[in-house]
Amino acid sequence: MKMTSRKRPHEHEEIKTRTMKSAPPPTFSKVQPAPFSEDEQAVAALDLCDYSVKITLEMAQNDTAHRPVRVYADGIYDLFHQGHARQLMQAKRIFPNVYLIVGVCSDSLTHENKGRTVMDENERYEAVRHCRYVDEVVRDAPWTLDDEFLNKHKIDFVAHDEIPYSAGSSDDIYAHIKARGMFVATERTEGVSTSDVVARIVKDYDVYVRRNLARGYSARELNVGYIKEKTFRLQNKMDELKNKGKKVIENIGEKRQDLIQKWEDKSKEFIGNFLLLFGREGRISHFWNEGKGRIRQALSPPSSPPRSLNASSSSRRHYDSGPPTKMVRYEECADYSSDDGSDGASQDETGDDEVDESRHDGKTLEKAGDVAETNGGTKTAF
Repeated sequence: MKMTSRKRPHEHEEIKTRTMKSAPPPTFSKVQPAPFSEDEQAVAALDLCDYSVKITLEMAQNDTAHRPVRVYADGIYDLFHQGHARQLMQAKRIFPNVYLIVGVCSDSLTHENKGRTVMDENERYEAVRHCRYVDEVVRDAPWTLDDEFLNKHKIDFVAHDEIPYSAGSSDDIYAHIKARGMFVATERTEGVSTSDVVARIVKDYDVYVRRNLARGYSARELNVGYIKEKTFRLQNKMDELKNKGKKVIENIGEKRQDLIQKWEDKSKEFIGNFLLLFGREGRISHFWNEGKGRIRQALSPPSSPPRSLNASSSSRRHYDSGPPTKMVRYEECADYSSDDGSDGASQDETGDDEVDESRHDGKTLEKAGDVAETNGGTKTAF
């Protein structure tokens, strides 16, 4: 009788799925840095290598060799960057099973053949051995490779870019390696090199000096003069003020609409006040007109008061008619002289009569003037 399992058909799949979820994910990073060639770990790997069997390029590509293929790459690796890491990655992956050995040149050899470096040799050694593609680091590597060095480290292939690398009288220091079929080519990363990085620093020299001064470096450490230092520090202060201004603007970004509305209201109020003062009907124009009138009044002479029509006409009459005739007055005087022999009337009555007669004479004179004007100045009425 065939026994059937009581487990559900998909129970095995669930167990497998839970097992896969609980397992840690695969990792490709190395926990420890690569050893140096004289370290015990590197020496042990060298002893296990059977270098008596020559590994051809075809064997390395097809992974038919019975041991890891020992590939060597060398360089200066100053300011270790992604271009260096990509070159070492290509060398590591050039065959299915590769033990990558990286040689780093010393300071004295580099300064003699290429020039000054930014990082010293110990810094460059440490930078390379912490790259995850590297299995071993050779310190004080030679500038050119000879058979003694290749046999000492049991090197099967040398990895480098195909561009000829000249040194001294040699047009290509890897020419003999290529002739023996031990050369494998890697590709350079365009636009990324140590020279490019140095050129960027030189181009933005002021920026980096200012940054380091702001971080606490002294002018002596940066080889900067006194005046240059003060200039850089002033520029740093200006940048700080600019950054604070930008932050303030960013903080008030949410209140922008309210600020715009307030600005519009204030601008309208300002324009209204301006027109009230300086407009055509404004206060300034009113004050100016009043002041201008006062100035004109002060500078112009006062006009003579107007004379009445009667006064002018009477004066004109007297001027035209000439002095009045006193014929009537003479007759009155003759009358008075004829009455001298009468009993003397009181002098008071005589005085009153003289006043009345003088008034009568005045009226008579006015009538005489009118007659004179109407008759063209004729005086026969008298």
